[in-house]
Amino acid sequence: MKIGLFIPCYVDALYPNVGVQTYKLLKSLGLDVDYPLGQTCCGQPMANAGFERMAEGLATKMDELFARFDYVVAPSASCAAFIRVNYPHVLKGKHECLTAKKTTDVVEFLHDVLKVKELPARFPHVVSVHNSCHGVRELGLSSPSELAVERYSKIKDLLRLVDGITVREPERPDECCGFGGMFSVEEPEVSVRMGTEKIERHMATGAEYVTGPDSSCLMHMEGIARRLGKPIKFVHVVEILSAGL
Repeated sequence: MKIGLFIPCYVDALYPNVGVQTYKLLKSLGLDVDYPLGQTCCGQPMANAGFERMAEGLATKMDELFARFDYVVAPSASCAAFIRVNYPHVLKGKHECLTAKKTTDVVEFLHDVLKVKELPARFPHVVSVHNSCHGVRELGLSSPSELAVERYSKIKDLLRLVDGITVREPERPDECCGFGGMFSVEEPEVSVRMGTEKIERHMATGAEYVTGPDSSCLMHMEGIARRLGKPIKFVHVVEILSAGL
């Protein structure tokens, strides 16, 4: 099994440790992992802003760059979701989009493909799980509260494998934090209010940390928390699952 590691723009630029820890975690599980150096943006910002045609070249490049891999794994639910859900539409009429069929978020890959049942990680802290919108409703990382389905959370399943951790969830567990990509730019006041309320719900669980599969959501909430002086920390789920490697 050959794994192509895809590291999104904001992870590469702002949270490089998330990318490093994803690589270390996958390698520790005995996988053949490579990081193609020619990779760039998946095109999500362009498409979200209404310029979908500008994403065509990037989608084509991704297809070519990751053609030799069995799976493409990314530490980002939103970018993985964009590739899987939107690439077939972006490239419709151009060529078959093979990358879309084999791209997964790292949580999904560990839980559904590898079916990981044990990890050597230790994180003796109280953690509140943040379910990002793309992860819930496009990748199925957890159950959406608006549907009458049996409750599940792949993120919580993996976190429970970590020694010493206490896992909690806030009230309204899958409500948006207000980031939403371009939404936070176009509607900053509403975005900040949503983020502030979400942080308060996470803190009400007694958590020391908020974790989740999207650095973008965590970045949004961390910025608000710092500005307001809230005593809560933020960490990507991969950084917990790989703690101690």
